[in-house]
Amino acid sequence: MYKYLVHIISVILTSFYFFPIETVFLPGMNTKMALAGIGLLILGKRLAQRRDAGINKNFFVLSLLALGISLISLLTMTINNTPDASFLTYFVSMWVWMGGAYTVVRWLDTAYGYVNVRLVCNQLIAVCVIQCLIAWTKDVYPPLQAWVDSFVGGEAFMGNTKEARLSGIGAALDVAGLRFSAVVVMIGYILSKAEELSHKQVVTYLISFLIIAIIGNMMSRTTTVGVGLALVYWIYSTNLLSLKQNIKNQKLWFWLGGILCVIIPVFIYLYFANDTFYKNIRFGFEGFFSLWETGEWQTSSNDILLEHMVVFPDNWVTWLIGDGYAANPMDKTLSFFDPYYTGPIYHGYYKGTDIGYLRYIFYFGLVGTFVFVFFMWKSAWACIHRFKNYKMMFLMILLVNYIGWFKVSTDIFLVFAIFLVLSKKDDVQTDNILENE
Repeated sequence: MYKYLVHIISVILTSFYFFPIETVFLPGMNTKMALAGIGLLILGKRLAQRRDAGINKNFFVLSLLALGISLISLLTMTINNTPDASFLTYFVSMWVWMGGAYTVVRWLDTAYGYVNVRLVCNQLIAVCVIQCLIAWTKDVYPPLQAWVDSFVGGEAFMGNTKEARLSGIGAALDVAGLRFSAVVVMIGYILSKAEELSHKQVVTYLISFLIIAIIGNMMSRTTTVGVGLALVYWIYSTNLLSLKQNIKNQKLWFWLGGILCVIIPVFIYLYFANDTFYKNIRFGFEGFFSLWETGEWQTSSNDILLEHMVVFPDNWVTWLIGDGYAANPMDKTLSFFDPYYTGPIYHGYYKGTDIGYLRYIFYFGLVGTFVFVFFMWKSAWACIHRFKNYKMMFLMILLVNYIGWFKVSTDIFLVFAIFLVLSKKDDVQTDNILENE
C-alpha cells in the first residue's frame, strides 16, 4: 500500500510541475509557483548549511543568458515604447522552473532512496500517459469534465477551444504537444536500448509510446514532431534497413508489430462505430487522412500557417531589435493591451503570426532571438555534459524545441530543468546546483 501511495504522490507532484494548474482555492498561484517556493526554501537552507558552496558554472551561465533575454526585452520595450512585457521576466521564470524541478527531484530522492535520469523519464512518461487517458475519459464521460472544471481555474480555458479538442488537467494545445513530443523522444531513446530491457519493460514503454502518440495527437498535432524523431532514431539505432541487423534489436520491432496487430483492428472498428472516436482520430491524423484520400498532405493548421502567418519585417530596425510586440496590442483582454497602438489590426498575435521564430524577431529582433536560441542550446549542452550516455536523447529534445518554434513560440526549458538539478553521479542525489565542475 505504501509503495502505491508513493507512486501516486510522485506522479501528482511531477504533473503539478510538468503541467501546472491554478486552482479555484488559490487564485493567482499555480502549482509550479508553489513547488518553486518550496524548492527555493530547501535550496536556501542547504546553501546556508554549506557555507563554502558556490553556484554551479552551468547555472551561472544559464542565469546570465536568461537575464540577457529579460534585458533585451526591456530594451525593445524602451526603444519602441511598448507595454508588452512577454519576456521581461524570463529570468524569474527560469528560476521558478528550476525551483519547481528541485522540489520534485528532492521528493523523488526521499521517496525512492535514489533518483537518476531513468527514474525522472519514467515519472514524466507516467504523467503524460495519465494526462492522455484523462483527456480521453473527459471527452467520453462529461461528469469528469465537470468535476475537473469545479476546481481548476486560471488556465482552464485551454481546454475550451473552438474545435473542442481533447485536454487533460493543465495539458492542452501546443503547450502539451511539445511536452508530449519531448517525452515521446525519451521513450524512443530508452527503447533503442531494447536489448537491455526485459520483455515486460519493452511492452510497457511501447504501450506508453502508442498512447501518447495517438491520444497526444488528438490533443495537439505537434506531438507528431516527437513521434517522427523517435521513429527515425529507432530505424537508425537498430539498423532496421541494414542486412546486418543484430538479432537483439529485433525485440523492439517484434513487440511493436504484435501490439499493432491487436490495436489496428480495434481502431478500425471504433472509426466506423463511434462518432467521437471518428472525430478525434481524423483531427489528430488529419494529414495522413488527407494524404490517403487526396494524395496530398494537408492540415487546416498548416494551411493557415503557410497562407497567413509567414510574414517578415520590412525594416532593418525590426530585424535588429524588434517592434516590442509579441501579443496582440489591440486585445483588451490581455494585460499587455496597448491603448496607444495605432497600427494595423491583426487577428490573434502581433502581425497575425503564431510562428515562434517570427514572433521572437518581431518582439526583440535577431539579437533577442539569437540569445534565446543559445539559451536553449546551453541548457541541452549542460545536460549532455552531465549525462553523456544520454547525449542523443537530449539532442533530440533540443531538436523538438527548435522544430516546434517553426509552428509556435512555446519553449521546453522545463524539460531540461528537471535534469539539470540531478547529480551526474548515477543513483546518488546530490545538489547539482551547488556542485562545481
